[in-house]
Amino acid sequence: MTKGIKRIFSEVSNNYELINHILTLGLDILWRKKAAKEAVKVGGLLWLDICTGTGEMAQNLSRLAEKRVRIVAADFCFPMLAKAMKKDIQKVLFTATEAKSLPFPDQTFDLVTISFATRNINTLREMLINHLREFRRVLKPGGHFVHLETSQPSVKILKRLFHFYVKLVVKPVGYCLSGSKAGYTYLSYTLPRFYPPEEFSLILSQVGFRRITFRSLLFGASAIHIAIKK
Repeated sequence: MTKGIKRIFSEVSNNYELINHILTLGLDILWRKKAAKEAVKVGGLLWLDICTGTGEMAQNLSRLAEKRVRIVAADFCFPMLAKAMKKDIQKVLFTATEAKSLPFPDQTFDLVTISFATRNINTLREMLINHLREFRRVLKPGGHFVHLETSQPSVKILKRLFHFYVKLVVKPVGYCLSGSKAGYTYLSYTLPRFYPPEEFSLILSQVGFRRITFRSLLFGASAIHIAIKK
């Protein structure tokens, strides 16, 4: 990610988690739990949570994982990682790294997860594809990719209401609570521009994932995708 995006996440790190809970009325907590429950069904012993932020998904995974499982939680933003490490999450090793060039050998992990971060690497479709290829590279054959992100409702009136909420609430409320105008201007910009679940499924297929399924949440405001590396 660019230095500008890194600066934005550094600015909002102190209240980022709380503001997300407020803006989603706590639904992001529930959605992460749903995604984690799907992820742990995969099994295996070594998991990667990429773009972990303040470690919410890593924490959910650690609570559900068997004792022998080890989880690597990676992020490019040091202030975000500092918040995550204060949680003293069990079974988790935190590491600072860019998502586009992970410091792990090919075929390392049984599971890769990412939650509410993919839209931030979607500045260009080609950039998104390159990141997804990197995530696939570090998966073992048969390994699973579990992806949680905002999406686009298929019903036009719901899509318009979702975009109206983002414009009316996310930017001004996020700015008011965080003090970072740039941060929530950027975040409110990325929300309406991420892909509908069907289109994102096609992108995953283009990258080389197979047996791709998705589950829409809140009439399509978010979606969980599950894909397998063959």
